[in-house]
Amino acid sequence: MNYKPDMKNFYEPEESLILVVDDTTTNLEIVFNILTNVGFNVITENNGQRAIKQVEDRLPDLILLDVMMPKIDGFETCKRLKENLATCDIPVIFMTGNSDTDSKVKGLSMGAVDYITKPFHEEELLARIKTHLQLRNLTKTLEKRVTERTAALSRALKDLQESQLQLVQTEKMSALGQLVAGVAHEINNPVGFIHGNLGHASLYFQDMANIINLYQQYYPNPVAEIQEQIAAIDLKYMLADLPNLISSMKEGVQRIRNISSSLRNFSRADSDRKVCCNIHDGIDSTIMILKHRLKASEDRPDIQVTKNYDHLPELECFIGQLNQVFMNLLANAIDALEESNTARTYFEIQANPNQILIQTNLTEDKNHILIRIKDNGVGMSVDVQQKIFDHLFTTKPVGQGTGLGLSIARQIVVEKHGGTLEVNSVLGQGSEFMIKLPI
Repeated sequence: MNYKPDMKNFYEPEESLILVVDDTTTNLEIVFNILTNVGFNVITENNGQRAIKQVEDRLPDLILLDVMMPKIDGFETCKRLKENLATCDIPVIFMTGNSDTDSKVKGLSMGAVDYITKPFHEEELLARIKTHLQLRNLTKTLEKRVTERTAALSRALKDLQESQLQLVQTEKMSALGQLVAGVAHEINNPVGFIHGNLGHASLYFQDMANIINLYQQYYPNPVAEIQEQIAAIDLKYMLADLPNLISSMKEGVQRIRNISSSLRNFSRADSDRKVCCNIHDGIDSTIMILKHRLKASEDRPDIQVTKNYDHLPELECFIGQLNQVFMNLLANAIDALEESNTARTYFEIQANPNQILIQTNLTEDKNHILIRIKDNGVGMSVDVQQKIFDHLFTTKPVGQGTGLGLSIARQIVVEKHGGTLEVNSVLGQGSEFMIKLPI
């Protein structure tokens, strides 16, 4: 009875709590003394019901449970413990004076880990307790390692997804930048040539018109052939209308130059550092590129875009990447409006027109720029709003959406610029995306 196994090689007894349940006071005292003498924390109960309540209040590391008890016996107590998710993993060792095989089989089938027959030897009791506490500690350690490994794998997966998003974004912007740079270059040369020559053409025409006026002043009665030609070409109307034609051509050329400038501004390659930019230029460039989707069609009037710009300081940012965010949010707003139009007639849409509101302002602390892009389209449910920024999540039909747009947009705003991107939407009423960027 004086043998004390060196259990500290396996665990610290003072950190282990053992619950002893027995309706015999003498047995409780004996077991209590044995366990406390080697350093265990011990609590005791004399019936199954009180034991269950005790376990719910304070989870032990191991339970020594008598089989024969009043009210509910050990088997029923064990069964109830194993049915509770909070207590089902606690190892239970039965203590009984009945050593028949059926009782042992019944106890083990209930979920007990071991069976000790009374009267028991101190060495055997401590050895069995030591073994099962060691197994429990090993199980906990394994579960912890599995949890840590799972968390590590989850982090690795998230890092991989973010790397993929960054790769997609970089490749997309690089390809778009190269394409637009080439197109803009090819457009700029002939447009610049036309723009320059229109100025000279206007001056040349004015000089010729002055000569014609002088001829008409000093030779008011030309020969019949000239008079017939003047009537045939309606010279008076031509002289009055040609300045208007030249002015229209100048306006058209200027629009082409603006579009080319918007394309270059939208997709310009970002350097490895941020540059100071006017955020409104990026938004305007994006609207210019999407203008063909905003125009009226046979099915609907044009989409009204209202810009409410505050006076903002220049923002230090990767403007090409932010333009990609604007493009994604505005394109999604147009998609939502078109989806809301499917169940409405042209006149119904005309009565309640499609609208996109773009608003910018400084926050009250003057340290952030707030950009709001709001539409009156189909809106989103609460469930969709919770998933809208998730990787590969999309509400669009197969083949029409990748589920990358908003995920990339959030990455650009949050990780690249230290800002926030949030959504507020009501199903059937529209959506509002809010970008907050530090100055």
